[in-house]
Order: sequence, then structure tokens, then C-alpha cells
Amino acid sequence: MYSQDFVAWTEKQAELLHSRQFNELDLENLAEDIYSLGNEQKHKVDSYLRQLLKHLLLYHYWNSEREYCANGSIDEIGNFRFELEQLLESKTLYNHLVARFDYIYGKARKQAITKSQIKDIPEVCPYTVEEVLNEDFLPPC
Repeated sequence: MYSQDFVAWTEKQAELLHSRQFNELDLENLAEDIYSLGNEQKHKVDSYLRQLLKHLLLYHYWNSEREYCANGSIDEIGNFRFELEQLLESKTLYNHLVARFDYIYGKARKQAITKSQIKDIPEVCPYTVEEVLNEDFLPPC
């Protein structure tokens, strides 16, 4: 059932759990999917953080485009912060963000350089985790 109709499989597993028919559960696939759900949330944190950092860098360093793009960048920064705020209600996901912050910054930096062609964006993140997540923080112009 798992590979033929995933939705039907999930509904059946939920029914079995609610009725405490544990011997009938598809434990192998159930365990794998629970693990995948957690990984999906971690990937969302990585993606939103990368986008947030990229927009902060572009706002901060791409002076020639600021006049045209500043409002859009500020809007995007707010959107990605909002999405992260929802996810980071989980302490586990917050710890994941902190642990991956420098790595994700490197990816965001490369994307910002590719988009802006500005080569002197710092290799080390110029913002703290707290600043990045602070809804009132914008880097200097």
C-alpha cells in the first residue's frame, strides 16, 4: 500500500495508531517517514536562512542597486524572517540553525556574489545569529 497510494497508507497508519493496533503498523516505512519529516524541516531552515542571508548581503553591499531594490529586499528579508520564526519555535531547529550558520552563510555569500558581481563580500558573516533573526535589524547602507 505504501508505494501504491501513500495518502491511503498514511491514513491507515494513523487509524492503527489511534486504535492502538501497534502490531499492524508498517514500522519500517513509518520510521523512515518520521525521520524524513524532521529532515524536511531542517532543509526548510537551511533554505530560509540562506535566502535571508543573501538578501541581507545584497541590501548591505550592492550599493548600485539599492535605490531600485531596497524596498523589495526589505520585504524579502521580512518574509524569510517570518518563515524562520515559525520554524524556530522548535529548540531543535534553532540549534540546527546555529550549528549550520557559518556553512549556510558561505552558500548565501556565493549566491550574493553571483547575483551582484561584488567580490569583496566578507568570507566571515558580518552579522550575528541574533541580528539576522531580529526583525528590527537591517545592515548599514
